Amino acid sequence: MVEDKTLEPVDLIISCGDLDPEYLSFLRDRLDRPLFYVKGNHDLRYTSSNPVGCENIHEKIVRFKSLNILGLEGSIWYNGGMNQYMDKEMKKIISGMWFSLWRKGGVHMVVTHAPPRHIHDAEDRCHMGFDSFVKLINKRKPDYFIHGHMHKDFKTHDERITAVNSTKVINTCGFTILEV
Repeated sequence: MVEDKTLEPVDLIISCGDLDPEYLSFLRDRLDRPLFYVKGNHDLRYTSSNPVGCENIHEKIVRFKSLNILGLEGSIWYNGGMNQYMDKEMKKIISGMWFSLWRKGGVHMVVTHAPPRHIHDAEDRCHMGFDSFVKLINKRKPDYFIHGHMHKDFKTHDERITAVNSTKVINTCGFTILEV
């Protein structure tokens, strides 16, 4: 018996960073669905014209169907490379978005590259999460907080998820299919 491994139709593709722009363009073209992305600390080749047909949602709140989605790129600063931020810089970016968050009626999903501090992160400087993301979760209470950056093998989908009050923090490294 052959198992059917066909991917069911998806409504939206989200990238949490560190994927080649050509790959994102390919996914967008093949699946013919909207693709939102944030850049990771290894995304050095992105330009304003690539990935083709995809939308960079860093520092934006975008609406998809009934969901408000907030995007925040990058990792914690560790060597001064691209898409790296001090926590105080990320806090300033988030603080600058409070009015937009209020005006749009809150946020249902936060898409980031790095994890929140002490939730799926590590103690080495490159893989530490942001304290400002913890504050965002506690104050805005999104339904979902999805991130990449932390490479780990998961045996089950549930191993990817940590509940922080009513928010599901999900490590999407590799790939994850999420039904909202």
